[in-house]
Amino acid sequence: QVQLVESGGGLVQAGGSLRLSCAASGHTTSIYSMAWFRQAPGKEREFVAGLNWSGGTTHYADSVKGRFTISRDNAKNTVYLQMNSLEPEDTATYYCAFTGRTYIPTQQSLYFYWGHGTQVTVSS
Repeated sequence: QVQLVESGGGLVQAGGSLRLSCAASGHTTSIYSMAWFRQAPGKEREFVAGLNWSGGTTHYADSVKGRFTISRDNAKNTVYLQMNSLEPEDTATYYCAFTGRTYIPTQQSLYFYWGHGTQVTVSS
């Protein structure tokens, strides 16, 4: 089992920045790729960014490309999402997710472990 705990969400004005963290514990040696998803009120959960654990390969949704950066600290078993130039449309609950896949799936059904989410609110 893997436990994931997100932190770093909050309220920020448009144009501002936030850094989300996702700390993993448990049997993390089985994890290959990880990602951030988000879900806005009344909308489906969507893929935001993903990172391959061993290779450092990243993948971003078009809506955040150039503004968000995913990274990880293997020694701390932590994944980060640096979010810059935030827009009101980025308001959502952000979830981190881990999978045993070696590539970076964008489908949430392929992720085995999920955090409980952290709220990001961007005011205009």
